[in-house]
Amino acid sequence: MKLDGRNCIITGANQGLGRAIAEHFVAEGASVLLCARDLGKLTQVKHEIGRRTAEQKIEVIKADVSQKEDVVRLIAEAIHQFGRVDVLVNNAGVYGPKGKIEDIDWDAWVEAININLLGTVLTCKSILPHMKKNGYGKIINLSGGGATAPLPSISAYAASKAAVVRFTETLALECLDDGVDVNAIAPGALNTRLLDEILDAGPDKVGQSFYDKSKAQKHSGGTSLELGARLCVYLASSESDNITGKLISAVWDPWANLAERKQELAESDIYTLRRIVPADRGRDWGEPLK
Repeated sequence: MKLDGRNCIITGANQGLGRAIAEHFVAEGASVLLCARDLGKLTQVKHEIGRRTAEQKIEVIKADVSQKEDVVRLIAEAIHQFGRVDVLVNNAGVYGPKGKIEDIDWDAWVEAININLLGTVLTCKSILPHMKKNGYGKIINLSGGGATAPLPSISAYAASKAAVVRFTETLALECLDDGVDVNAIAPGALNTRLLDEILDAGPDKVGQSFYDKSKAQKHSGGTSLELGARLCVYLASSESDNITGKLISAVWDPWANLAERKQELAESDIYTLRRIVPADRGRDWGEPLK
């Protein structure tokens, strides 16, 4: 049981990947506090997961991570229920409006930033004093394709997810001496409600190329939710201690063996966001201006 005795918060846990993470965490021995904006779905998740175990606590709370009052209440409830919180998974997220930036609804664009980026920052800010006091903690932030490649017509999602990764790298450095590991994951192309949003929006909103790619993903089944959930289990466990400040792909990276590479990871910029210069592509464009 890789998470035996660990207490965890999982946001956006009422469906999709968040629910899969919750199921895997409980299966590995963790107690969990699940939050989302839909209490009815959360309660159903608690009931279905709870039927498989009588050992751990499974609690739910309605919370909007973009609202400071809700986040403060969420963290306080977790500490009240468990006494100690070991793991935070920031999974809550939305695509936001689809379309060219000059055509989108501004309030919807800002809401996506508030949920994806500021919600992640706010939950980290709120839990860190508790984790630092304990001298131990695991924070797992959800990133995605928007962090590593442009996503035309889905700019709020792309911008927020790239920012989440740079925040993750920055926070990891701030916590180096506190026993708190902070990482981001890219779970892969998942067939969840977010994919359905793209298909419902249509090619005029999201672009023909991305629409066709999403349609093909829908038919193929996409990446298994289990893969991202298993990566979260790994990063929440003691096996990944001292692996921090990285963006790890559930699909493309050999994450199950990263414990063997801890020193190399700590001393390099592997699995981080970095600017590419001509020399990285074997090209010599001359000396910089002095």
